[in-house]
Amino acid sequence: MKQRTAVGVLVPMILGSLSWAQAQAPGASYPEMAPVEQYLIADRAAEIALARTAAPPSISADATVLVLGRHGYETAVKGKNEFVCFVERSWTAGFDDWQFWNPKLRAPNCFNAPAVRTELPVIVKRTEWVLAGATRQQVIEKTKAAVASHEFQSPEPGAFSFMLSKEGYVSDDAQGPWLPHIMFFVPHGQAAVWGADLDGSPILGKDNSAIESTILFVPVRRWSDGSPAPPPARKHAM
Repeated sequence: MKQRTAVGVLVPMILGSLSWAQAQAPGASYPEMAPVEQYLIADRAAEIALARTAAPPSISADATVLVLGRHGYETAVKGKNEFVCFVERSWTAGFDDWQFWNPKLRAPNCFNAPAVRTELPVIVKRTEWVLAGATRQQVIEKTKAAVASHEFQSPEPGAFSFMLSKEGYVSDDAQGPWLPHIMFFVPHGQAAVWGADLDGSPILGKDNSAIESTILFVPVRRWSDGSPAPPPARKHAM
């Protein structure tokens, strides 16, 4: 497995990147973590159902499903395929994202096997740190150490995820799910190689700081339930 060369965050900051894709001006302030209860979903069955909306039923019905407990993500359903579906919370955003502690965020996501091997461990570990009481700065330092020790790895080739749910809440900007899309996880510095965010390009994304991997978004035409989705902004419409 290829080792990351830049010290810092390995996981592309999904929620923060979605915020960037929609708007950049904060509409609220979340300076610190809210009480843990505000991030949890009391009904375990409801969280499982929400997580499964990330991908088409042909995939999510047989996927492993994680739910968030008080100490981290737990396996609620052991799947039959290699996909893992779960509902992300706000602390997977970039470290400088203004919604890093937004307790309203619920982003259904479904990782394929390469993403499960290289991206999911970082989300799981960061979640454990946060729920154990780590501050944002402490999470940054822990992440740097994990990368330096090779505990965290670079995105494995072929790593991607489905975010096709129309039931999530990915940011205060979107006030809901934004657009159905597939995300590709690539090493930092790859946005230009993919032609991301250029006029007319169907690929959205940008390289953030050197301590963040690059995430590429490709909006698609339908939600996971098969219903039609709105088109992306004119700049990226094809």
